[in-house]
Amino acid sequence: MAAGYAELLRTRHAARLLVGTLIGRLPNATAPIAIVLFTRAEGGSYSLAGALAAVYGLANAVGQPLLGRAVDLFGQPRVQLPAAVVSALGVVWLALAGTGSAVAAYGAVVVAGLFTPPLEGGLRALWPGVLGGREEKVHAAYAMDAVAQEVMFTVGPLLVTLFVALWSPAGALLALNAIGVLGALSVVVSEPSRRWRSAPREAHWLGALRSRGLLALLGAFFFVGMALGSITVAGVAYADDHGNQAVYGWLMAALGLGALIGGVTYGARQWAGAPERRLRMLVALLALGYLPLMLTPGPVAMTALAALSGVFLAPALACAFIVVDRHAPAGTVTEAFSWLVTFFGVGAAIGTAVAGPAVELGGTAASFGVASVAGAAALLVLMVTQRVMATAGPSRAVAGSSDGVSGVAREVASEASSAG
Repeated sequence: MAAGYAELLRTRHAARLLVGTLIGRLPNATAPIAIVLFTRAEGGSYSLAGALAAVYGLANAVGQPLLGRAVDLFGQPRVQLPAAVVSALGVVWLALAGTGSAVAAYGAVVVAGLFTPPLEGGLRALWPGVLGGREEKVHAAYAMDAVAQEVMFTVGPLLVTLFVALWSPAGALLALNAIGVLGALSVVVSEPSRRWRSAPREAHWLGALRSRGLLALLGAFFFVGMALGSITVAGVAYADDHGNQAVYGWLMAALGLGALIGGVTYGARQWAGAPERRLRMLVALLALGYLPLMLTPGPVAMTALAALSGVFLAPALACAFIVVDRHAPAGTVTEAFSWLVTFFGVGAAIGTAVAGPAVELGGTAASFGVASVAGAAALLVLMVTQRVMATAGPSRAVAGSSDGVSGVAREVASEASSAG
């Protein structure tokens, strides 16, 4: 398993692009906890802290597809780096102004969230060209990408607490965003990023959203995000029930470990057949894995169940990336990937909001039940729309073209078309 990923990372530019993207996304991965800690340190209430974090998330959800479309139109360097700088300046504004003025604080987090660069979608647009258009390598790279996300979202909060201990919450905000700008810079000055060009696109105000198959996928992953968001709240309720907040950390770590194992295993082999069919199977297994959480057994057994519930998350994400490639209209690949990030994030926010009342009305088991219902809804969307998703468009944005890789892009698109 690890050998396959090591081979990918030995490909020229691959390690730099993956690491640079992960570092560039650190501000986004750590923003919620960093904003909450900063607000509390400034004397703000928990309500204000939560509201600022929520507004940041909403602004980020709005900005990702808009910036993704700009990347498709104007290229990566012209959009990614300026956006990273403006986002970091929003954080500087927050750190200097504090939370004494609610208007200034909200304005700062809106700027920071809205201009978060779409590095995630940008990386997936680069993989086909970097890997020579070999479909099996691109699919393995998507799996590696999903695994790397789990690592980042595990390490990110630890870095926040470390930087707060070393300096202060404001220092943590500033340091993480400075590091993020350096990560974005590392990506956009690389040869693949500078040479990448999106495929020619049809002028249409809906952009990537004119693809019915992509809309179906986005609807499904809205509910997957909702399931994950609800688990974060349900985990807190479970820890409270057992009188030990450390239990929450174990549950979240187990969830991440399960996703890590699943992603590594999934990426270790080649998969035959249409990815849309495989995605339905993976989402079905993901939804099934959420059901035992409603049993809420003792901490040891619950930690094991949390790990089990995460096993099919990274594989489902990796498979979804392939489906995005197959259904995104030509010239909209970065925008399409960014819409996936947006729908997933909005679903997670709603799942968090729904799980709170579920705890109050039905207890901890009911809050885990939100994840089960959301997982089932994701599967239902894929089942109802399977005929739509079975027909991938004739001009999939598998790669985007650039000087030197446009032929590869056409070749991969042709292979994907014949596979569909």
